[in-house]
Amino acid sequence: MTTESRAVREPGEPGESHKERVDRELQELLQGLRVAVTGVQVLFAFLLTVPFQQGFTKIDQLGLWLFFISLLGSALASICFITPAAQHRLIFRTGLKERMIHRANRLGIAGAIFLLIAMTSAVALVAEVVLNNWPAAIFGGVVALTGTWFWLLEPIVDLRRER
Repeated sequence: MTTESRAVREPGEPGESHKERVDRELQELLQGLRVAVTGVQVLFAFLLTVPFQQGFTKIDQLGLWLFFISLLGSALASICFITPAAQHRLIFRTGLKERMIHRANRLGIAGAIFLLIAMTSAVALVAEVVLNNWPAAIFGGVVALTGTWFWLLEPIVDLRRER
């Protein structure tokens, strides 16, 4: 058994108490969400300014749909990534930290899915405006497939192999 596979199966670090493990897991989770929230907030802020740009009225119906899908995806991703920090403030010192970690993990996965939707539709929108419809589908598809593989499928494959 490799060191990496043992680390996956062990409930905590050697000599680590349950409370120390929960505290460490919370810190690791919040750090990962901090990285993700920065990227999604930049995308969200950019999308909020797009309708006020001069050429926005020239976007066709497909472009408008892609814009709103991207805007909604980035808003929902922001909510998912920010929720654990907001909930942590509300349930601080209540003994619900472990429940919050499990919830935050699910929210992080949902946020990644929403972020992938936002990125895919944003790339497709730019490609649709600059190139045309069929390249938009290709570029959007490449982003969707790449993100789906690296963010979701590859870890799921690893989990199944470990079992």
